[in-house]
Amino acid sequence: MMRRRSGFLTRTLAVCLAAFAGCAAHAQAVLPAVAIRTAADGVQTYSLSLQILILMTVLTLLPAILLAMTAFTRIIIVLSILRQALGMATTPSNQVLTALALFMTFFVMSPAINEAYSTGIKPYLDGQLAGETAIDRTIHPLRKFMLAQTRENDLQLFSKLSGKPQFATAEDVPLSVLIPTFMTSELKTAFQIGFMIFIPFLVIDLVVASVLMSMGMMMLSPMLISLPFKIMLFVLVDGWTLLMGTIAASFHQ
Repeated sequence: MMRRRSGFLTRTLAVCLAAFAGCAAHAQAVLPAVAIRTAADGVQTYSLSLQILILMTVLTLLPAILLAMTAFTRIIIVLSILRQALGMATTPSNQVLTALALFMTFFVMSPAINEAYSTGIKPYLDGQLAGETAIDRTIHPLRKFMLAQTRENDLQLFSKLSGKPQFATAEDVPLSVLIPTFMTSELKTAFQIGFMIFIPFLVIDLVVASVLMSMGMMMLSPMLISLPFKIMLFVLVDGWTLLMGTIAASFHQ
């Protein structure tokens, strides 16, 4: 499993490096203008300068794409709620939670990313597809993933707000409607999972507070006493494994 994940990350990085290397190798030999050329058969090709511009734009928008079109939002919210439920404001740190959420996102999104690479990015790098077709094929697996995680009532709401209440097929739903619908559904699902996580820790806090009040220890903070019990409970039930498994399984229901 570790070798498979390592190979997946290596291939992802190799795509970016190959694109930059290819641009650098031809930059000195060719000085194209920022233009779109149309061949005799109607196929449009982008000049090198325009390809570099598009690539840099995509890299700039990569954090927004990660938040809006992948599983990252649900995972990071659930992890943040878990930290609050445990009563530890800074442990695990934000860097640890972000790294864990990022690699969990790669794990969950690996089928969609592999499909996008094999059907869109790789044929484009090999010169087998035009730019517009490659973009459509690359986005298609992400669209399919987002539609699978989107609630029907949320989609109807944003479709109505966009002025287009009816779409014949899922492919007709534009990204301007699909992305906010997907994010709204992800927020709702994340808070539902977080609520279920919060309940056992809340029970421990209530029990500890009641015991301290009955003993007359008004000045002793209940959080100070309940924290070790919550950590012990989380460790005994193998909480991290259960949580990661639950989050990953929630994307396949």
